[in-house]
Amino acid sequence: MPKVTAQGKTFECEQGANLRQVLLKNGIDLYNGGAKALNCRGIGTCGTCAVFIEGEVSEPNWRDKMRRSLPPHEPTRNLRLACQTQVLGDVKVTKFDGFWGQGYKTVWTPEG
Repeated sequence: MPKVTAQGKTFECEQGANLRQVLLKNGIDLYNGGAKALNCRGIGTCGTCAVFIEGEVSEPNWRDKMRRSLPPHEPTRNLRLACQTQVLGDVKVTKFDGFWGQGYKTVWTPEG
C-alpha cells in the first residue's frame, strides 16, 4: 500500500485513492483560511487544494490542468489539485500559503 507523508504524519492508503480524501480523512489541514469553508468539495473547480507533490501520482487530468491555468495559479508552477490526483505510490505533500495554496511561503511540509 502506498504511504502518504504530510504535515508530519505518515499513513497508508489504497493504490489509486484520491489524495484530497486521504489527506482530509487523516486530519491534514489541506485548506488555508477561508478556503476551509469555501471550496468546491473536490470537483476540481476552485483550486484551493493545490499542493506540491513528490512521488508517484496520476497524470494531471483536464480539470486539474484547466483550473491551474487560470489566475491566481500559474500553469508553469509544479502544483497539483489534491482533489484530482490519485495516489499510485509513496508520496510526500507540501502546502503553500495563499487562499488557493498558490503562494510561495511554505505552510507545512511532509515533515511538519
